[in-house]
Amino acid sequence: MNKFIQIHCNCPNQETANHIANSLVQEQLAACVNILPQICSVYRWHNSVEQETEYQLQIKTTADLYQQIEDKLIELHPYDVPEVIALPITVGYQPYLNWITQNTNAL
Repeated sequence: MNKFIQIHCNCPNQETANHIANSLVQEQLAACVNILPQICSVYRWHNSVEQETEYQLQIKTTADLYQQIEDKLIELHPYDVPEVIALPITVGYQPYLNWITQNTNAL
């Protein structure tokens, strides 16, 4: 498993995105959370194609913290089934990766 990951999670509005991002950084589960504004999501829900404007969180953290972040996202997120997917960071600028470690509760 890679040590560093980026987790994606879409939110229904700016307020929810800000609340979740601040909680993750405050609790040192994430070193940084980028909030991408007003993306258009097209998806199937209850046998219907839906289209909504959402805000995407890009959460920079360590793989060791994934489960704690997933639990926190499920707790704070208003969706029944929020998007919570992790992508490995396979390579990166070492001082930045060190910064992620220093600013999280990495094990």
